[in-house]
Amino acid sequence: MKRILYSLCLFLSTPLLAQDTSLHDYLVKGEPWREVAGGYVFTDGLCCDAAGNLFFTDVKGGKGIYKLDAATGKVDLFLDNLPGISGLQIGPDGRFYACHNKEQRIIAITMKGEVEELLAGVKCNDLVVSKTGNLYFTETPTQRIHLITKDRKHVIADEGHVVKPNGITISTDERTLYASEYGGKHVWAWRIEDDGTLTGGEPYSTMWLPVGKESAAGDGSTTEAAGRVFVTTELGVQIFDPAGRLAGIIAKPEANGKVVSVEFAGKEHDILYVGGGEKIYGRKVKVKGYFGR
Repeated sequence: MKRILYSLCLFLSTPLLAQDTSLHDYLVKGEPWREVAGGYVFTDGLCCDAAGNLFFTDVKGGKGIYKLDAATGKVDLFLDNLPGISGLQIGPDGRFYACHNKEQRIIAITMKGEVEELLAGVKCNDLVVSKTGNLYFTETPTQRIHLITKDRKHVIADEGHVVKPNGITISTDERTLYASEYGGKHVWAWRIEDDGTLTGGEPYSTMWLPVGKESAAGDGSTTEAAGRVFVTTELGVQIFDPAGRLAGIIAKPEANGKVVSVEFAGKEHDILYVGGGEKIYGRKVKVKGYFGR
């Protein structure tokens, strides 16, 4: 066991062969994870706005959408009466787009709380919205990746390939879509065509697995400004460069805890936040998140 722990610590602190960066390029010395919100049941759905405010949900015990103010650090219930949201993002039109998992539907929500149902009857998990207005979401039980086009056409973009698709994000040029496997070890990638459809899906990156397990529990994901993809897993936040290579793993805030959602926020978009069970944690890093939508 000591040898395994030593090898893992060595991996977390040194560059990998042929990768483009190491964790030294991300982490700020003396800046650990800090608890910024607590008292929830299962935090999820992290997203941010242009000002760097962080929004999140308590998918199992919350009332709606919560806001962590970038200027004051204060947390408030921003929109009430919206329990059970698992995936959340602000779209190019300024509305929230959400996987309303509890109600098995995809919805759009104005900042005043007005709700538009976009699609019903889906066991949605997580989503991402492109700056052109195309919405992609994962449906974990059916192994499907869905597309709702900007003109509200619904397409099953991929089916039967990704093992329990979960977290989903998009490249900075918005030509590549990524989705993590909760039940496997890969992060999949597809080319986004001009009409929003997906082609050429492949298991692009390989996540590190916990000892003795066959699943990395790939969950929430987000994209950094230089195009690297951050994915929450059982081992921590795994980072992949644009070539698909693993650049390192940021350890979880609590060794025995979970991290299920990840996002960059803060005034400069240089605070990495994770949702883990009852709490939200954040840490200042050397890189910034991609906020192109």
